[in-house]
Amino acid sequence: MISPRKSLGQNFLQDDNIVRKIVASLELKPEDRLVEIGPGTGALTKALVGMCRLSAVEIDRRAVGSLREVFGDRLDVIEADIRKVEARSLAPEGDLRVVGNIPYYITSEILFWVFDQRVSVRDATLMMQQEVAERLTAHPRTKAYGILSVFAQHYAVPERLFAVSRNCFYPRPDVDSSIVRLTLKSSLPAVDDALFRKVVRTTFGKRRKTIRNGLSFMGLTKTEVNGLGDVVGRRPEELTPAEFVVLARMIGELVLAKRA
Repeated sequence: MISPRKSLGQNFLQDDNIVRKIVASLELKPEDRLVEIGPGTGALTKALVGMCRLSAVEIDRRAVGSLREVFGDRLDVIEADIRKVEARSLAPEGDLRVVGNIPYYITSEILFWVFDQRVSVRDATLMMQQEVAERLTAHPRTKAYGILSVFAQHYAVPERLFAVSRNCFYPRPDVDSSIVRLTLKSSLPAVDDALFRKVVRTTFGKRRKTIRNGLSFMGLTKTEVNGLGDVVGRRPEELTPAEFVVLARMIGELVLAKRA
């Protein structure tokens, strides 16, 4: 048995019923290309082996050795940090599926890895802190709605599948978890992606203030900001992802006009 390392955020799943529910939710087909992030002791892995074309990406060298010993050539084990792995290297033809019990402390980073790899990824079914799961699926004008809500709903269709008690892990974490499915969108509205992200982050950085106040930190003049319309008088938590796209487009047009 591998001892969990706090430095890696390891909380090993040890509930077979939860494993079965996760596997059932995936509805795997033999031709599916699936990567498991952070398999650890292999609690989920052992139920997935043989069901599809499976790879496992694990950063813990101890776990890598154990997984290779247990599963042999039935499992492609890659010793790496998933955040540094190109999804297309795992599925050159695209359509990669992702599953994992991910460390709480890098949940946001792994989510953005999924978003950034969206050309190659079909969906991601992830175990995460319940509070984060609530943010991903939150609606505008609610306390949980924020940056992660906007990005998750812009790039994907997030769905909370079921809750997982803290008692299902070793060591037992301080919070409960949820399984979330993110189905990546096949097409996105036309917008400069970097600018879109900057607008969302900048305006939510001044969450209690209006959009007008937040945009003043992007180098826009008061006249330019006011020229964006009534939207600048609203607060960021009131805007839908689609409205942020429209706002980013308008700002992009302003930037281009200033360069001309």
